[in-house]
Amino acid sequence: MVPEKRILTENDMEVWKNSATRKDLLNFISTLAESVEGHENSQIVEPISPSIASLSSLLDEVNKLVDKHPVIKEAKVSRFGKVEFRDFYDELNEKSSSLIKTRFSTLSDEQLEQLSIYLDESWGNKRRIDYGSGHELNFICFLFGLYSYGLFDLEKDAINLVLVVFLKYLNIMRVLETKYWLEPAGSHGVWGLDDYHFLPFLFGAFQLVPHKHLKPMSIHNEELVELFKDKFLYFGCISFINSVKTTTSLRWHSPMLDDISGVKKWSKVAEGMIKMYTAEVLGKLPIMQHFYFSEFLKCPEGISPARSNHIHNGTDEDDECLQEGHTHSTWGDCCGIKLPSAIAATEMNKKAHKPIPFD
Repeated sequence: MVPEKRILTENDMEVWKNSATRKDLLNFISTLAESVEGHENSQIVEPISPSIASLSSLLDEVNKLVDKHPVIKEAKVSRFGKVEFRDFYDELNEKSSSLIKTRFSTLSDEQLEQLSIYLDESWGNKRRIDYGSGHELNFICFLFGLYSYGLFDLEKDAINLVLVVFLKYLNIMRVLETKYWLEPAGSHGVWGLDDYHFLPFLFGAFQLVPHKHLKPMSIHNEELVELFKDKFLYFGCISFINSVKTTTSLRWHSPMLDDISGVKKWSKVAEGMIKMYTAEVLGKLPIMQHFYFSEFLKCPEGISPARSNHIHNGTDEDDECLQEGHTHSTWGDCCGIKLPSAIAATEMNKKAHKPIPFD
């Protein structure tokens, strides 16, 4: 089968919410999260398995593609995404199948076709030059696919899938976000944690569960954030947010994170993150209408048949968001209203030496 988008209606969402596919995917994410409990970013499992090393090598090649496409046209007034991102995206799309094949030679051509779609979709949207939790989910689907094809042993590889592979993916995304001024795929995030990401907060909360000294409230201490940003994903996220937001208080620019900081225990934060991800990412139609079903992420019975433009054909799908039945929330998340990123706002503020009014 060709991977295709099938979730089109609220009825489809109800079928999806009760499906074995959703349960399997959520269990995979939960297993990864639980595996890193008590582990700092540097506490990977040695020796690294050949599959983890191959994935790390693949991401290194993606990083090299970023370097090949510098920003040529410096924006003087626009705060929206840089068009050079499309050149990076096109080259990655062209090479994704071979990047996988050279590292996982046992995969069949059909399996490569399935996997490459998720890898392509992991880096953002070419036309809109944006990125959000749906794209991040595609990377997890890519990892889930490799696992489904027997290329990983979760008992041995789960920790390194987070601390080697996902962390490297996150670092590349930070480069893409800052280099190309990727717009948030929604109005500062559907859930309000971050303009772009959810999973590093989820994984990061689990990392901190047994920590004796750091508390959720510690994110307000700038010295602690600076000290632990490279040791724990959660603090790394806070540091990145602080670096790109023009206002100084987390309370103002990230009220959801400020509210979460009032929770007493990281175990409660971790538990809440799983529930929040289930509801605000896997449970939202504006995000899940972009989700691809495939050979290893089977479409549940009872979901709408795919429209022709919801079948992946390697094109830009320019008109997808204008199709009848395509859903936007009141914020226009996923593809509605163009939203300049906080990164762009900060950089333009530096150049203009005056406040940017939307932040």
